[in-house]
Amino acid sequence: MPTPCVELRHVSLHYHSDGKPVHALEDVSLTVEQGEFVSIAGPSGCGKTTILKLVSGLMPATRGQVLIDGQVVSGPQKRVGMAFQNPSLLPWRSALGNVLLPLEVVQPHRAQFNTQRKAYEEEARRLLHIVGLDGFADKPPYQLSGGMQQRVALCRALIHQPEILLLDEPFAALDAFTREELWGVLQELWTARRCTVIMVTHDLREAVFLSNHVYVMSKRPGTIVHQQIIDLPRPRTLADTFEPRFVEYVRQIYDKIGEVRQ
Repeated sequence: MPTPCVELRHVSLHYHSDGKPVHALEDVSLTVEQGEFVSIAGPSGCGKTTILKLVSGLMPATRGQVLIDGQVVSGPQKRVGMAFQNPSLLPWRSALGNVLLPLEVVQPHRAQFNTQRKAYEEEARRLLHIVGLDGFADKPPYQLSGGMQQRVALCRALIHQPEILLLDEPFAALDAFTREELWGVLQELWTARRCTVIMVTHDLREAVFLSNHVYVMSKRPGTIVHQQIIDLPRPRTLADTFEPRFVEYVRQIYDKIGEVRQ
């Protein structure tokens, strides 16, 4: 069998916050195959974002192992891209400049940025084109809507061609119509790149629309209590969200989360 892209093996995490012990995760095991789109859902505070920090290498596990391509994660991972609920764009840089930022700080791109700048800019503009931002490359963030800023953040997370893309509720701060529009944008980006994606979300329709698998976590200390395979054809459209199979997937996940919240 091929080696999974990401694997958590019986991972637990304990830490202290404000001098108080926190039992965040307990015996979490999950597998993400190469090129999969996986979502993690569950009650607030159950440790969903903590899993992203473990995979990125920003936080070590107390027990168990986190592996990428069969290798134990022991520190920050250059092959990981991340996007968050807040796009956190640099206000003094243009959209293009913000997209290029990882190439200026991440090796080996940093060492060759000056000599490869033209090629890097062409790739950045290509990504901006895919997300519908033609004509906005030279605009500063304050001239972009919230949805546009989040598109820039997605391009920034993908510019260095990461093997794994980690998304922490990337559309939660947006209105419903913009959020649903960006589902399609993200689906197109993932189809074009086929990187492995792990997304944390509270929006179950979002999880079903985008994912191959949805993992459901219990309340803290978080553990995996359910895995839902999403067997729907791609590309998916907003019209599909009203189809009975789609609605049934959402209901099943909703029921599982309801059970663990009791």
